[in-house]
Amino acid sequence: MPGPILLALALMAGQDAPSKTWTVPRTPDGHPDLSGTYDTATLTPLERPAQFGDKLFLTAEEAAAIEKEELNLSEDLARPSDPEREAPPVGGDGSPGPYGNVGGYNFFWIDRGTEVFELDGRRRTSIIVDPQNGQLPPLTLEASKRAAVRRALYKENAGENTGEAWWVEIEGPGPYDDPEQRPLGERCLLGFGSTSGPPSLPVLYNNLKRIVQTRDYVVILVEMVHDARIIPLHREHAPKEIQKWMGDSVGHWEGDTLVVDTTNFGKTPALYSASENLHVVERFTRIAEDTILYQFTVEDPTVWTKPWSGEYPWVSTDAPLYEYACHEANYSFGGILRGARLLEAEAAERRK
Repeated sequence: MPGPILLALALMAGQDAPSKTWTVPRTPDGHPDLSGTYDTATLTPLERPAQFGDKLFLTAEEAAAIEKEELNLSEDLARPSDPEREAPPVGGDGSPGPYGNVGGYNFFWIDRGTEVFELDGRRRTSIIVDPQNGQLPPLTLEASKRAAVRRALYKENAGENTGEAWWVEIEGPGPYDDPEQRPLGERCLLGFGSTSGPPSLPVLYNNLKRIVQTRDYVVILVEMVHDARIIPLHREHAPKEIQKWMGDSVGHWEGDTLVVDTTNFGKTPALYSASENLHVVERFTRIAEDTILYQFTVEDPTVWTKPWSGEYPWVSTDAPLYEYACHEANYSFGGILRGARLLEAEAAERRK
C-alpha cells in the first residue's frame, strides 16, 4: 500500500483539485467515470536529479529552465541534417549498447512533452515521492550481482563497445544467439520503459492511454505497442503459476479511487530490473475535469531493499491514439541477428 508521504500528497490533491463548479462524472453504477484518452508525456523524470536533493518541488525559475532546455534541444535536433556530414565510424563510436551510437530514431518520433508536471499548483522534481530523495531504493545484494553480470554481458560500460563480437569469448549463451533472448520491447511484444506497466510510466513517445470502463471491467489501452490491460473488478488473483507479461491485475473501488493490485508477473516484467516477484498497487483518482491522479507503489523484495512509490497526472486529450505497427516494420530485429552472425564470422576469421 502507499507509504505515508504518498497518502499525504493524495489527501492534498483531493482537498485542492476539484473546483466549486466541478463535480466528478459518474457511471450508471455510481462510480467515478474514468473513461477517456489521456496524455502522460512529461519532462519530469522518474528519479530526481541529484542537484535537487530531497526537494520535491521546483521553483518557477527552475521549471522554466528545464522547459527552455528541452525546447532548445528540440529545435536543434529538428534542424535538417548536413548532407556533407561524414558516415559514422565502422562498428560505432564505442558508446554503450549494440548500436554504438550510429543512429536510431530521428527526432521526428520523439515526444517527451514540453513541461514538467504540476500537482496542487506546484511543479515536481520527480515522479518518485517515496523515498524522500526521489531515487529508487538500493538493490539487494543478489540483485546487484545480477546487474553486474548483465552489464558485463551487454558491455554497458562506456567505451567497451568496439563493434566486435565480444560475446564469443564469454562462456554460455551470448546475447544474440536466439531471438527469444532479446528484450520484449525489441521484439515488439511489450512496450519498453514500463509504458504498459504496471507501473505505467512515461516514455520517449506514444504516451497516450485510453481507459474504457464498465461495471465489471476497466481496460487500459496503451498506445505504445497497443498493449491492453484488461482489469476485472472484485475478483481474486489467478493461481500463482499463471504468469503474464503485464501481471494479473484485479481492481476494486475505495470510495472514489480505483485501486488495482497486480501480481503474477513473468520472469521479465516491463519494469526494468524487476523480477517475477514484483507486486504493484495502483490508484486512479479523478481530481479535475481533465485530470486523473495516477499513484503507484512498487514492491519486489528480491530486487529492491524496500518498496517505492510515485505519482503523476494523466491529462485528458482529444489527440488520436495511433496504431503501433511495430511487428509489420520491425526490419531492424532481423538486422540485429544477421549483424551478430557477421561479427561472429569476422571473429572466427581472426582466430585462424
